[in-house]
Amino acid sequence: MTPSLALLAAVPLAIGLTGAPLTSATTAPEHGRGLVGAGVVAAALPRTPARPAGTTPRSTVHTAGKAFRGSGGAGGPDIVEHAAARSAAEQRRVLGYWTPRRMARAVPLGLLDTLAGALGPVTALTGRPGTPALGPVTALTGRPGAPGLTSPARRRASAPATAVTSGARWTAGGAVRSTTGRVFLTLGGVDFVCSASSVRSGNRDLVVTAGHCVKDGAGAWAENWTFVPGYDQGSQPYGRFTARRMFVAGPWSRSADDSHDLAMVALNTRNGRHLADVVGAQEIAFGAARGRHAYGFGFPVDPPYDGEHMIYCAGPVREDPYGQTRDQGLRCNMTAGSSGGPWFSSFDPATGRGTITSVSSFKYSDDHGTMYGPYFGDTAKELYLTAQRS
Repeated sequence: MTPSLALLAAVPLAIGLTGAPLTSATTAPEHGRGLVGAGVVAAALPRTPARPAGTTPRSTVHTAGKAFRGSGGAGGPDIVEHAAARSAAEQRRVLGYWTPRRMARAVPLGLLDTLAGALGPVTALTGRPGTPALGPVTALTGRPGAPGLTSPARRRASAPATAVTSGARWTAGGAVRSTTGRVFLTLGGVDFVCSASSVRSGNRDLVVTAGHCVKDGAGAWAENWTFVPGYDQGSQPYGRFTARRMFVAGPWSRSADDSHDLAMVALNTRNGRHLADVVGAQEIAFGAARGRHAYGFGFPVDPPYDGEHMIYCAGPVREDPYGQTRDQGLRCNMTAGSSGGPWFSSFDPATGRGTITSVSSFKYSDDHGTMYGPYFGDTAKELYLTAQRS
């Protein structure tokens, strides 16, 4: 399959900002990416690989690689891990890095609506030429002036378990409010935001998110990785938790295989307390039945959203109509910044609890209304088992 620009996974332009077994998908060579200039962030257009006739193009953006280490020997789990902020001094440095100013200026990893380049305007979501742009990009945010999306409707205090919405503010509270949060990270010298969720684990410190929110395919690992659970309009009721170890599946690390756009991050304790003991944790399942009703949560930043509120989508999921991944799609208008947000099956709106069976990953260029998330099969299970023992 053709590697994709995982959700929302084009690089934003920011001027002036410093159980069923899972069958492995066939991978293809990854694309190129460039980030240039200390004071100006721009994106080099991805190279266009050969692809089967009739398929819809997607693209993946990568940075230069850096050293990592794998877990497991021959015949062991195909998992790649990376040590993050392990020492007390490094944890203090990361926490100190995220000043209110930097957090406010971090850009979503990320939807790019227009970017003039050698090949002309770049399409929304994929970074490929050919589709009319949605509007001018503002100089300081890289976000379009005319999003062309409907503003999200506010929900009542409770929602039916079979609710259907393509994007609404979550006001019902419950455990999902505390277990879901925003992620702040640095990749290629640029500060980004994603979404993630606390998940039940043996070490009581684990969060699940998208692979592209942790490692840029075969390229660099994220730095300054910090999880802010329960975020709401700048409020950080449970504080911030820094990453100590990061884990992605081998197919993602080698070739940005979208069927494996998933990561697990083990966090440091905060004031001696584990994440799960502070905010709780959601269940997770592997090899679940496909095509079930799902709820997806995240903190989209690009218009009509602003990253300050938790948004959700709900409805039945469907197979990838192009057959390029084993992912499933959910009708959802969430934009960049929601990458890595949890998808729940068997979700109870009254309690805010459910079972995580996917995360927000990417959109196709010809369907901005459907979000896709990886199916949690055997590789995802190996990833989880490895990370929860860390």
